[in-house]
Amino acid sequence: MSGGLHSRVAGSSWNLVLVVSVSTALALAAARPASGQLSIRTDLDTTLVTVGDRITLSVRVSHPGDAAVIWPDSLDMSPFEVLGAQALPVESANGSLVSAAAFVLSAFELGELEIPAFDVDVIYGDGSRETLSTDRFGVEVLSIGVDETGDIREIRGPLMIPVSVIRVAGWLILLLLAVFAGAWGYRRWARSRAGDEVVPAGPPPRPPHEIALEALDQLEASELLVRGDVKAFHITASDILRRYVEARFHVTAMEMTTWEILDGLARAGVGQNVRDDLRRFLDQCDLVKFAKVRPASDASRVLVQLGRELVLESRNHPEDVLSSQEVGVHAVADAAGSEDEG
Repeated sequence: MSGGLHSRVAGSSWNLVLVVSVSTALALAAARPASGQLSIRTDLDTTLVTVGDRITLSVRVSHPGDAAVIWPDSLDMSPFEVLGAQALPVESANGSLVSAAAFVLSAFELGELEIPAFDVDVIYGDGSRETLSTDRFGVEVLSIGVDETGDIREIRGPLMIPVSVIRVAGWLILLLLAVFAGAWGYRRWARSRAGDEVVPAGPPPRPPHEIALEALDQLEASELLVRGDVKAFHITASDILRRYVEARFHVTAMEMTTWEILDGLARAGVGQNVRDDLRRFLDQCDLVKFAKVRPASDASRVLVQLGRELVLESRNHPEDVLSSQEVGVHAVADAAGSEDEG
């Protein structure tokens, strides 16, 4: 009988140990949520864009109520540039919370590029931490205007400047200048017919490409980028190329939008390559002027080099599309001609 009691007491002790163990396990499980409640989802709105187009990368993290998502302070998404980031309001779904953020990206390189993954930390109420990683995405970046038969993409920002009093006044001033120039020419012609001494003309005007190249050199040597005035730098660069287009091809680029300039150059017989390079140049300037993009100093200096190449490519042959080798051949020919004249 005593042996049976001993057996019952021993069995009760084991049951007590089992109950305590199960209770402890449940308490630990309650203290930290199961990993099944934690997940991350990454979405991309498109995988086929043209240079300068915006891409939205959405990240959603499902987590328990006592956890918080820590988004990274800065991101290196090379070869893509991060134009903006926004944390969205926390939502509730299926007993969990969902923290989300949207990242706006853009690329200025051509080809098949990859959006890299980045880490997102989740901190629990007890101070423990878990790290999740986003998915990587492949994106194909095309040159603007490659598919001329497709639909025309809408330009972000203003497409046309409405007619205003300032524009009308500008045309009136140009008309008055034309009248004065005609009167001055007629007077000079009349004096020459009457035998009066004609004042010799001054030196010939400088070629437009020399003026544009000198202005680009001065812009690159300025302190605008050192002072962080990126917007003024790109506005000045845009004005230099617009004045060059006016002087070289007689297209009033200073008063036109980018699409109007390209249409005027097409009517003037300028080659497709020159128009594509100019569109790429002006689109990058417009991103800074209107979309408030702040590219790095190196990217801004690359823009100046693109402007130089565009001027050199179009200075002599508005109707042809010259390759880099052809530009070099013409430069050698010009130098040889200068030596012969000397």
